[in-house]
Amino acid sequence: MQIALHTGLHETGADRLLRTLLRNRDGVRPMGVAVPGPGKYRRLISEWLNALGAEIPAPGTREVLLDAMLDEDGGHVDRLILSHENLFSVPKIAFQGGVAYRRAPRRLRALADVFAPDEIEIFIALRSPVTLLPALLATTPHQTLETLLGGLDPAELRWSELMARITQAVPGVPITVWCDEDSPLIWGQVVREMLGVEPSYPLIGAYSRLADIMTQDGMSRFRAYLGERPGIPEIQLRRIMEAFLDKYADETKIEDELDLPGWDAAFVQEMSDRYEEDMFDLSRLPGVTLITP
Repeated sequence: MQIALHTGLHETGADRLLRTLLRNRDGVRPMGVAVPGPGKYRRLISEWLNALGAEIPAPGTREVLLDAMLDEDGGHVDRLILSHENLFSVPKIAFQGGVAYRRAPRRLRALADVFAPDEIEIFIALRSPVTLLPALLATTPHQTLETLLGGLDPAELRWSELMARITQAVPGVPITVWCDEDSPLIWGQVVREMLGVEPSYPLIGAYSRLADIMTQDGMSRFRAYLGERPGIPEIQLRRIMEAFLDKYADETKIEDELDLPGWDAAFVQEMSDRYEEDMFDLSRLPGVTLITP
């Protein structure tokens, strides 16, 4: 069995991704693809990982987990889709000890051990620390960014370091990564790759993230344009989306308000530049595929 596991990160549209996956589950079920509801596995997996600690998974754990996840899919399942943005941690301890998602490697290793007979793929969305950290802070009890980060300098946050720790923990497991900022343009590809379907598969909600940042008039014109030109290649389609965004983007939904002490324009620009460099370094890690527009 193939298992596609989406693990967040926090504040990267995980709920939207899950909704899009669920909207398409009836269509992919005849293809042997199962998309169970989150109530079937999120709490179950979290509680199991918390209880496991550093112990070795008990024999039969795989069968117990799969039985709970697939009780609605009585037929043959070739591919199982799971999405759990709190798999690594809840938001308030995302940087516990000054390390980004320090428990991620161990937790993924435990899951890889349990599902050793299966082909696991990991999917992770990332986001610039410039916008992620203020958004994440707002969801936690922490009053300051310093307490959230546990001593980590925000300018030193590198997602490539997290990915390097993960690839070392689960060698040979393919990891697909994308930047949340690019989601409006690559949403269809992300969802199709998780589902394991062809690029031409008629996906429901392929443009839902694009609709989030475009005016209603712009989306109506965009859909009409595509309706008159079926079968547009993916590369050309992204150029078309960019052109429509240039003209019809809703600026009120694109701009993020940054109001953190010490974060002046120069510091924000420095962090943004480092994020771009970080993504370049990440794209060169063995076993990691970075989806870009």
